[in-house]
Amino acid sequence: MPSTHNRDKPWDTPDIDKWKIDEFKPEDNISGLPFAEESSFMTLFPKYREIYLKQIWPDVTKALDKHHIACTLDLVEGSMTVKTTRKTFDPAIILKARDLIKLLARSVPFPQAVNILRDDIACDVIKIGNFVTNKDRFKKRRQRLVGPSGQTLKALELLTECYILVQGHTVSAMGPFKGLKEVRRVVEDCMKNIHPIYHIKELMIKRELRKNPELANEDWSRFLPQFKKRNVARKKPKQVRDDMEKKKEKKVYTPFPPAQLPRKIDLQIESGEYFLSKKEKRVKELDAKKEMQEEHKITREEERAKDYVAPEEDTYENPLLKEKKSKKSKKRSSEDNDDEDGEKKKKKKKKSKHSDE
Repeated sequence: MPSTHNRDKPWDTPDIDKWKIDEFKPEDNISGLPFAEESSFMTLFPKYREIYLKQIWPDVTKALDKHHIACTLDLVEGSMTVKTTRKTFDPAIILKARDLIKLLARSVPFPQAVNILRDDIACDVIKIGNFVTNKDRFKKRRQRLVGPSGQTLKALELLTECYILVQGHTVSAMGPFKGLKEVRRVVEDCMKNIHPIYHIKELMIKRELRKNPELANEDWSRFLPQFKKRNVARKKPKQVRDDMEKKKEKKVYTPFPPAQLPRKIDLQIESGEYFLSKKEKRVKELDAKKEMQEEHKITREEERAKDYVAPEEDTYENPLLKEKKSKKSKKRSSEDNDDEDGEKKKKKKKKSKHSDE
């Protein structure tokens, strides 16, 4: 049977944009009846968002009233709720309202978050807390996604046409579906230690190639950069190097297995402890315990006695007494010298007398 799907379609003209999303109007709800059941969504918000949400809640209700969606803010429970009413005609708007309160809870400002109610914009909240277990490494990689003074994030926003907000353990993104897919890939790879600059270069080349209609039906892989992994050799700590060197040392091969270690019972038999009765073992344990206690007691007493040892003091000597002592010592030395001289003279006289005789 011949194929019928390739037939000419007179209504299918080139000026028709097949990807255009038309706005859903009340006339599109053919039945005109309210929904059979009420749909509602609730989300919790952190304590620090309470003041801001109180300020902008009148604007939130005004924006949702246009689409006939009711909303409530519970400050006691810390929650936001949206639900359909009898006037709601768009079945998909309740999902958009759910995304709106979810973004408000994730610190997205209201002027930006309200754009989610448009049909051509979607949102994605990417969880990044489970990628890295080390807290410092997680902070470094999250900061790498933001870049110096937010430049990396700004470049991603321009290339993907999405609004991106990095907050805590999540990354909130808003924009077209195609852009959200790219944002998720970049964020997940960044948390897996692949720098966002590689993806930014790739996206820039793709944007330029998209402008050329001749390359629309060709493979772009030959134009995209191929980044190779480079394992940079880092200097290992000294302790690790020493351990590695010890492992590298060649051990002398011996065909005989090592000697078997003695059992606990064998050691007890050698020491004679195995043949003791329970009472003797108990007495022996108590004696060993007493010896240990006495040793500890002696060491403790020595430590305590250190506090009562008098420190060595410098002896004070009067300078006047020093001078007197020095004078006396000089006098004695001079007298001793005189005596020695007198004795020598006497000996000389005696010798001279003996020589004369």
